[in-house]
Amino acid sequence: MTAAEPAAVALPLLALPVAAAVSAAITWTVRSWALRRRILDLPGRRRSHVVATPRAGGIGFVVVALLGILAGAALQPAHAAQFAAVGIGLAMVAGIGAADDVRSVPARWRLLVHLLAAGVCCAALIGVPTDLPSLALLCIAVFFVTGLVNAWNFMDGIDGLAGSQALLVAAFIALLAWPTAAASVAAVLAAGVAGFLPFNAPRARIFMGDVGSGALGFLLAALLVWTVQDGQLSWPLALLAVSAFGLDAGLTLLKRILQRRTWWEGHREHLYQWMARRCARHWPVTRAYALWTATVCLLASYLVQLPFEWQLSVSVIVMTSGAAIWMWTRRRLRAGARRVAG
Repeated sequence: MTAAEPAAVALPLLALPVAAAVSAAITWTVRSWALRRRILDLPGRRRSHVVATPRAGGIGFVVVALLGILAGAALQPAHAAQFAAVGIGLAMVAGIGAADDVRSVPARWRLLVHLLAAGVCCAALIGVPTDLPSLALLCIAVFFVTGLVNAWNFMDGIDGLAGSQALLVAAFIALLAWPTAAASVAAVLAAGVAGFLPFNAPRARIFMGDVGSGALGFLLAALLVWTVQDGQLSWPLALLAVSAFGLDAGLTLLKRILQRRTWWEGHREHLYQWMARRCARHWPVTRAYALWTATVCLLASYLVQLPFEWQLSVSVIVMTSGAAIWMWTRRRLRAGARRVAG
């Protein structure tokens, strides 16, 4: 970091209230536009909501994040290539998501764009591979980014869930890695999501749509990769920070694949959906997931000071425990639903 850059990365702190306000204003405007154009998420068998609700509200924090990335590139020219790659990837993922919100796009084309965006971004953050280990690392990073894009999309099904998780993870990155370039983007993203959340929780008046959910997954994954590359974080702790969505989306996906079901289509088989049906409300489930993520992020903040062996061991224990909780809770909820149906 050059001598001028500490002041440059401090500027987002002054801009955070403005970023939140801009995000809120755009969200309000998009909501009015979506209502007029009848761009609505309708209730259905594969949905968890019961009222037709406008979507595409994520445009607000996407615009704020892109502006933050542009400002970061201008203020920190030493990192201009990384900022550019993250911004291009974000625009690609948000763009295909916006198209899908307005007119459905086949899953294969969405996945192709996600892979291309992840490839461009990770190649800039990690570097072009010159040997087998670096190629393997790049492939892992691309898989991680693509996976998190789709995990955030799959998990964006109840009020406030995807937004609150993104806010917590972005705040974790910003606080842990400050004052790096990645942390400045994370801080702006957290502010943008904070401006959106009052419209989405505790009762949603607008959904973020694929334009928002995919963008959140992409940007959080890219920032985690960037933070790992900067040496601020290890891969086990990066996975731990997003374990709430990683476990629920990953285990549900694995279960559906093993059952030979169409895993890419919408469904109501995630644990959070079972919990929301059991509670008959969304907000308690959103709070429970937020509590898990806040806890593991605090744990990761402590573990980052310890040797890698400790980080890996504790992360494996926590993830294994989380998987066991997922299986036990889901089994209990399914058994309860069968008793009620019987």
